Amino acid sequence: MEFKSLKNIESSFRQIRFFGIAFLCLCTGIVIYSVWSSYRFAEAQRQKIYVLDGGKSLMLALSQDMAQNRPVEARDHVKRFHELFFTLSPDKGAIESNMQRALYLADKSAYNYYKDLSEKGYYNRIISGNINQVVRVDSVSCDFTNYPYQVTTFARQMIIRESNVTERNLVSKCRLLNAVRSDNNPHGFTIEAFEIIENKDLTTRTR
Repeated sequence: MEFKSLKNIESSFRQIRFFGIAFLCLCTGIVIYSVWSSYRFAEAQRQKIYVLDGGKSLMLALSQDMAQNRPVEARDHVKRFHELFFTLSPDKGAIESNMQRALYLADKSAYNYYKDLSEKGYYNRIISGNINQVVRVDSVSCDFTNYPYQVTTFARQMIIRESNVTERNLVSKCRLLNAVRSDNNPHGFTIEAFEIIENKDLTTRTR
């Protein structure tokens, strides 16, 4: 009888220990899940930004990792530079305005190229000949494996005269450096070592 009582006590102790361990594991699981859920909720809330609209109402905006958009911003930066630098009209003020905006996006290498063309009378011929020049960027190839980033741009240049239209193939290369964002440089890049590696006529058609 005494042996049976001891056996019952030992069984009860094992059961209590089992339930105790199970309860401890359950509590640990609940705590870990609660902490993980709280962390996820806090991260989700940090992605939300509330913007005051004219001092009257709040608008919800979502934040995003800046690095995710850098390749897109880099290509758009280079594309915008080419559109400003190579799109010309027979108007001195318009040319100078475009050049000023383009040179905010690049270093002295682009300025030197502009001065060289200016000294050769290229822009004066655009004005006197009533010539319009339009550039269409086909693609921008950026290598982001090394810094500064190597960029090659492929574009088509249209030289529009009263009598004919000449289409040119334009290929340039440069390097991209990270820079401070500003109103004049919203993407935060600077083009350096700008160079034209190909600029030749493809077709000429009469108008």
